[in-house]
Amino acid sequence: MDGIVTEVAVGVKRGSDELLSGSVLSSPNSNMSSMVVTANGNDSKKFKGEDKMDGAPSRVLHIRKLPGEVTETEVIALGLPFGKVTNILMLKGKNQAFLELATEEAAITMVNYYSAVTPHLRNQPIYIQYSNHKELKTDNTLNQRAQAVLQAVTAVQTANTPLSGTTVSESAVTPAQSPVLRIIIDNMYYPVTLDVLHQIFSKFGAVLKIITFTKNNQFQALLQYGDPVNAQQAKLALDGQNIYNACCTLRIDFSKLVNLNVKYNNDKSRDYTRPDLPSGDGQPALDPAIAAAFAKETSLLGLPVAAVPGALSPLAIPNAAAAAAAAAAGRVGMPGVSAGGNTVLLVSNLNEEMVTPQSLFTLFGVYGDVQRVKILYNKKDSALIQMADGNQSQLAMNHLNGQKMYGKIIRVTLSKHQTVQLPREGLDDQGLTKDFGNSPLHRFKKPGSKNFQNIFPPSATLHLSNIPPSVAEEDLRTLFANTGGTVKAFKFFQRDHKMALLQMATVEEAIQALIDLHNYNLGENHHLRVSFSKSTI
Repeated sequence: MDGIVTEVAVGVKRGSDELLSGSVLSSPNSNMSSMVVTANGNDSKKFKGEDKMDGAPSRVLHIRKLPGEVTETEVIALGLPFGKVTNILMLKGKNQAFLELATEEAAITMVNYYSAVTPHLRNQPIYIQYSNHKELKTDNTLNQRAQAVLQAVTAVQTANTPLSGTTVSESAVTPAQSPVLRIIIDNMYYPVTLDVLHQIFSKFGAVLKIITFTKNNQFQALLQYGDPVNAQQAKLALDGQNIYNACCTLRIDFSKLVNLNVKYNNDKSRDYTRPDLPSGDGQPALDPAIAAAFAKETSLLGLPVAAVPGALSPLAIPNAAAAAAAAAAGRVGMPGVSAGGNTVLLVSNLNEEMVTPQSLFTLFGVYGDVQRVKILYNKKDSALIQMADGNQSQLAMNHLNGQKMYGKIIRVTLSKHQTVQLPREGLDDQGLTKDFGNSPLHRFKKPGSKNFQNIFPPSATLHLSNIPPSVAEEDLRTLFANTGGTVKAFKFFQRDHKMALLQMATVEEAIQALIDLHNYNLGENHHLRVSFSKSTI
């Protein structure tokens, strides 16, 4: 393909700029206004003249050496990153195709790119050159398959505004064999939930199902679209992108699975086509009203992603119903969603006989690094808690509002205060205010700490770690029973006896045990670490 490079030199500068700034979706209004057809006998005759390698630039491209079973979708996907695709003609018998782009510039950019990066379809190299034809004139009788492909691509292209900062990578030419994507999140400094993924990926079409899990200490997800074209689009646009600025990088591949089997609708898995599914044990269920909203309009959370170069932050929520659905599902708070990133929480309906700044520090510390706690002097059933950032305060609010602490259902909301004031020097406020700014017990000080991946809603099952070798199961069962609850089950980790799962009878008992025993000194300089687990025993 050496001859091509000299031909397209004029388009190189323009082309590279387009590559860097252009999105997979060329414009908000782009659509494939023409038809997709598979050649009939007449068309094959009409296009018999094979194109020469060194043809002058044209917006029609001749693609050769295609694998026999390749589909229109896969050929169209080759052109999508470069702009609007306006027509396609498949010459099935000859393993060739013609692809027409909206502009000659787009075609030049595409040829230039693929002369540097050999395109592959189904693991076979294919060859792309300019056609002698300046446009494709094809038979208008659309076969059904081609019609379906056209509609799918048109729907995706017209429904979406471009995401800036998308560059075309070599993976752009991978065919979409499956509507299911496997998603891995690197540099997970902030937690990413199922609903965040739904919000981002809905931009590229209807998301039917999501399953999230942790494997090899990495948060992963499987996400199923209604159509492989949507999966292809999402992979092209999002692979390598950051969810938040400079962290939570998406790594996306096609899954070998073509259908996901979701048994439960909860914060770990969701089937948006089946709002009637049970929540499973120990997992927060979707509120019936929210389930009805999902059923009525599956696309409720198809929320716009703000176009920020290189990042998908902050994600805006357009309506109250979506906000309610997101909150009910315990969705992570994002910078820009909480009230101006407010770091201070107001906690009310506390048990004033029992609550202390330390107990609030320990419980809220599961979801972020608590800086200061103030129990209100005139209203001791209420407290202000200052977290390290707005994301942590949103997370703590989502997970702890409505939970039981010391026998009372607590209410957690964002406070209008920007900071928690410390008492003036020499003023005794009876120990109601405490500064934890320099506490060694902060769980999230280290960027990229494993703790970011292990943030779960309050659950009856607790994860214990840092257990010394001398401490046996019986010792731990006794210790936890002494917090006033019943230990239902216990299991050491097979490979690592420093860790265990312990199940209390209720979530309330588990919250109490965590408050009492997190950082408990087990001897041999081992302080027990306690957090909520997503597992059951």
